[in-house]
Amino acid sequence: MKEIAIGLERSGLRFLWVVRSPPTEDNSKRFLPPPEPDLDLILPAGFLDRTKDRGLVVKSWAPQVAVLNHESVGGFVTHCGWNSVLEAVCAGVPMVAWPLYAEQKFNRLVMVEEMKVALRLEEGENGFVAAEEVERSVRELMESEKGKEVRNVVQKMREEASAAVSDGGSSVAALGKLVESWRRR
Repeated sequence: MKEIAIGLERSGLRFLWVVRSPPTEDNSKRFLPPPEPDLDLILPAGFLDRTKDRGLVVKSWAPQVAVLNHESVGGFVTHCGWNSVLEAVCAGVPMVAWPLYAEQKFNRLVMVEEMKVALRLEEGENGFVAAEEVERSVRELMESEKGKEVRNVVQKMREEASAAVSDGGSSVAALGKLVESWRRR
């Protein structure tokens, strides 16, 4: 958490960061909502004060679809869960891909190499990320020519996704065919 905070601060860019409490060792509480995080304990000393004019740290949860669709959002650091990827593409938001587990590593490969809607965040050998890498990847997405290319690709995909779910679009037509096939059974 501290490395992420340092990287965001060093980037000099505006940010919204949703911070959740670390998982507990007590498996009996795994289905309960986690306690509210103590930001003073898990973030570097003075971080909130130093970044208050350009950053917002939200505890536990934010309405992701609404945030991604806000006109001021220029990029999204994502864990590469497929729902999050689709939400970002439909909102036209380019991504920094940082998978955590399971199929997310494969999703990153597709996002970066095939779809070209994300840039890769490199984690260290231990699976953690260094502040320098957070700063580098966020700046690359927001300020570089490569980031601009990703932004252009994701904007085109946003238009295609919008057309697919509009009246007469390919997704609407495919869903209609599926429903019709069920009715014939």
